[in-house]
Amino acid sequence: MKIKKTRKFNFSVIYVILVLIFCYAPILSLVIFSFNSDRSLTNFQSFSFIWYDKLFNDGQVMTAVLNTIFVAVVATLVSTVLGTLAAIAISRMKKVMRDGLLNLNNLPMINPEIVTAVSLLLLFLSLGIGQGYLTMILAHITFTIPYVIVTVYPKLREMDENMVEASLDLGATPLGTIWHIIIPNIKTVIISAASLCFTLSFDDFVISYFTAGTVNNISIYLYTLRRLEPTINALSTIIITGIIIVLVLSNTIKHKKVNDNEDED
Repeated sequence: MKIKKTRKFNFSVIYVILVLIFCYAPILSLVIFSFNSDRSLTNFQSFSFIWYDKLFNDGQVMTAVLNTIFVAVVATLVSTVLGTLAAIAISRMKKVMRDGLLNLNNLPMINPEIVTAVSLLLLFLSLGIGQGYLTMILAHITFTIPYVIVTVYPKLREMDENMVEASLDLGATPLGTIWHIIIPNIKTVIISAASLCFTLSFDDFVISYFTAGTVNNISIYLYTLRRLEPTINALSTIIITGIIIVLVLSNTIKHKKVNDNEDED
């Protein structure tokens, strides 16, 4: 029995290692070649920061990066607020209306991006709105709001409705109840929804391409390149490093809060 368990354990460990290698080897390769002194993406010559230097001195790339961050931040803030309020409203509705709106909310998420992109483009053209920052931000807000509703809604259904009713009975306004009772109880899932929105907006290409006009973001910039530049490796490495830092900080804060709660108990 011990031999069988040991073999099963070894197989599981090997399988997990292989999966991790398959997932992270391309990322590791990208990071390594971002420090390559040569333009080659397959032959590492020597260690150098040359591509990082070119990245920060390339006005076109930096403009694309700043545009991407700006659009993602604005879209995330607006969609998180609107999506959270919509989820709260839906959670207070009757079952028939609630189920109908939730099913309707799922359509943009399962709809092919190309269909959504063309639909938004035709809408903006019919309204006479010129393509640019405004149309791009509106498009990103439109396709990210459903993800906020889907993320926040389940947490709202888990809340004790007596807390909301008690707040209203004690004289609090609906907005005061939302701000002081509902939001504090669902703040963690709101942060998760905002993170998801930022990632979706930052990564989007199809919808951005059809609604951006002359505005350039990272995905559009990469699409217009005739050949892959090593500066993109440097940019990707910086993004990966930023993500790792955020994850480490969030896990550290979460772990600290858990320890503080255990100490209080």
